Amino acid sequence: MRFLPALTRAATLGAAAILGVSLLTACGDDAKSGSADNPYALLQPGVLRAGTLTDAPPNVYLKDGRFTGFDNDLLTAVAAKIGLKVEFVGTDFSALLSQVNNHKFDVGSSSITVTEARKQTVDFGNGYDFGYFGLDVPANSSITGFDQLTGKRVVVVQGTVQDDYATGKGLNPVRVPDYNGALNQLKAGTADAWIAPAEIGEKSAADSGSKIKVAAKQLSPAPTAYAVAKGNNVLREALNAGLDQVIADGTWNRLQAQYYPGRPIPAGFTPGSGKAAPSAAVSVSVSVSAAS
Repeated sequence: MRFLPALTRAATLGAAAILGVSLLTACGDDAKSGSADNPYALLQPGVLRAGTLTDAPPNVYLKDGRFTGFDNDLLTAVAAKIGLKVEFVGTDFSALLSQVNNHKFDVGSSSITVTEARKQTVDFGNGYDFGYFGLDVPANSSITGFDQLTGKRVVVVQGTVQDDYATGKGLNPVRVPDYNGALNQLKAGTADAWIAPAEIGEKSAADSGSKIKVAAKQLSPAPTAYAVAKGNNVLREALNAGLDQVIADGTWNRLQAQYYPGRPIPAGFTPGSGKAAPSAAVSVSVSVSAAS
């Protein structure tokens, strides 16, 4: 067997490594820009892989083995308008945005509140819903408002806007990975209060057997939207177009009435681009939405 001199062999290996990197980069560029059979640069052509949560009803949750809730049902309808099927996969909210930007998922669906900090990680479509913060406390608690949390043991789900709120108020919150973890802290008496997406907090209180109550709620400062990887403008714009279509045909109204009966829409809130008014075919008086 004939061996290459050490210097020549090293150069050959180096050239091969550079070629390999170049090929990987080219493949990555193709994935980002899409192709004729995969215009939205999806992980699988024709299938929108969506990262979501399993434990946050009525927005996003797992029921009888099926991912459902307002956000997920709306996304399914939006995707159908642009010729896509949705494959939902459960994850933790704290990891969701980075997983979207790293292309583990094509889109994030979890009542994600749009913030400037989150825009550094992902791009957002147009807002499709609004949300409130809820303050859940043990039934015998004397806490009645957000202004009474100083010095209290406050639990939040890590990475949510409720986490941001509590941190900004200097509350040094206890962070847990999911909503069940926060609820269990209250039930066990290891937390004085839980700052939650209000609808989730209300349902949790209603299902607690009178062990938990909602002390207060307040409007979240920004809309919720679907998240896509940075720079995937083709997918983002397609989702925006599909959203306008389900607003115009009454699907958005129907899902609002189904999941949030009795919830008033804040003055000035308009879903989607604003070019498609919600259909008047379904009357909506829409309690409080969950925003992560």
